[in-house]
Amino acid sequence: MAKAKVAKRPTRDEFVLEELGNQLVEAQQEESEILLTVWGMEEAVRGVIVTMDSRTGKVHLRQNEVITKVPFMDIMQVNYPRD
Repeated sequence: MAKAKVAKRPTRDEFVLEELGNQLVEAQQEESEILLTVWGMEEAVRGVIVTMDSRTGKVHLRQNEVITKVPFMDIMQVNYPRD
């Protein structure tokens, strides 16, 4: 009756986290559409940042009137779509 092992989220140093934060702030200010690689999700999350909630630690993205909330600590990479 052992629990299945779940892969742990990779640890990142404060400089990597700060750079991710800076990229998110810049994308929010420019209202740019971004593509987030999120730990534990098969597909990348795409949208425009609506809010970054410091209380819950989640980034709110909107795409086609659908809001997706992604925990900041689960964001592995920020990219811009190429299409």
